[in-house]
Amino acid sequence: MKKKEKKIVYVALSADILHEGHINILKKAANLGEVIVGLLTDKAISSYKKVPYLNYKQREIVLKNIKFVTKVIPQYTLDYTKNLKNLKPNYVVHGDDWKKGIQKKIRQQVIKTIKVWDGKLVEPKYTKDFSSSNVKDKILKVGTSPDNRKLRLKRLVEAKDIVRVLESHSALTGLIIENLNVIKDNKFLEFDAMWSSSLTDSALRGKPDNQSVDYSTRISGLNEICEVTTKPIIFDADNGGRLEHISFMIKSLERIGVSAAIFEDKVGLKKNSLFANQKGVKQDSIKNFCKKIKKAVDSRISDDFFVIARIESLILGKSVDDALKRAEAYSAAGADAILIHSKDKNPDKIFTFSKNFSRSKYFKPLIAVPSSYSQTYEKQLIKNNFKIVIYANQLIRASYPSMLNTAKSILLNGRSHEAQKNITSINEIINLIK
Repeated sequence: MKKKEKKIVYVALSADILHEGHINILKKAANLGEVIVGLLTDKAISSYKKVPYLNYKQREIVLKNIKFVTKVIPQYTLDYTKNLKNLKPNYVVHGDDWKKGIQKKIRQQVIKTIKVWDGKLVEPKYTKDFSSSNVKDKILKVGTSPDNRKLRLKRLVEAKDIVRVLESHSALTGLIIENLNVIKDNKFLEFDAMWSSSLTDSALRGKPDNQSVDYSTRISGLNEICEVTTKPIIFDADNGGRLEHISFMIKSLERIGVSAAIFEDKVGLKKNSLFANQKGVKQDSIKNFCKKIKKAVDSRISDDFFVIARIESLILGKSVDDALKRAEAYSAAGADAILIHSKDKNPDKIFTFSKNFSRSKYFKPLIAVPSSYSQTYEKQLIKNNFKIVIYANQLIRASYPSMLNTAKSILLNGRSHEAQKNITSINEIINLIK
């Protein structure tokens, strides 16, 4: 007698943190046949929620060792269609929680796809109070280790079309970046990392942006941000100071969990790059700046820490060709990414640079800081090979007029009542810190 062929059951999982709900789904799936898990990649997961705590390989190892699972394959998008058409499973199993929310359309597509071969969708009742996101949020409230925070930037660069970074100059702004997310056009949007800016650190302390605030003071401020957040931090290291001091800075940054440091190729007393007049500002020689890059790379403990070269050629009125020459040299010296800076009102020159650099054997991920060309959309940056966008000073610029107008209102009215409508309520600010 011919042995009855086992049914194929497909289950798509993120499986970042396995809990009772996952086991319940897998157990029910195993009762229907051989379970093939479509394990979502980091990129697929980041399209609808936060990048997972564990990387793909770590999640795969866990799933392969669960007795209900026959096989694990990657699912590269939130859309199941490609895997379903290849496997033609008899059943697809998913909790009934996806009948509403961001995955509702995915569910409809699954039903349409498997209908072609008479496949069935089985939807066990959602296990109440057990959600990976909820469990992960509880864990993250306790905090994260410096190593976990540090390696997260590298995974984000690999997983996302573009990594969004917003300036943070205090623990309060860090909390905004940590907790804010929105859904737009069925997509999950958030800021992925924080930018520790020398400009905003200086402005916060009432000092000019010329390295008047020393590195130790800035790193002390970073500690306060690290205490209440878990997202990666990119540190604005200006020109890095003396070559002999770079290794100590890198070690200090790594110790608290900073993910990257950006070094600019200027020398002498710093003058902010967005000043129209750059007279007297000098750019470092390629040879000398490569020494700084190599020193920073050699000083880091982990390869997960990014050393990033910031090119000031366009700021100083030099050619795109000069910037390209420097980018190749800095990349060859060990830079993990290149920031091409510009104070033009449009991105034409940086796009010309990116087009040419993308053809180079020394190409590395590109970073844009659209402070002056703020009309540029992220989709344009993605199209032109940029992987990280840094919104470098918007939060401190937003806070200044708000505080100024509130103070002025109190003076003019002799009371604070008129200012109430434009400021956060007392209860909201009291309850902001959990």
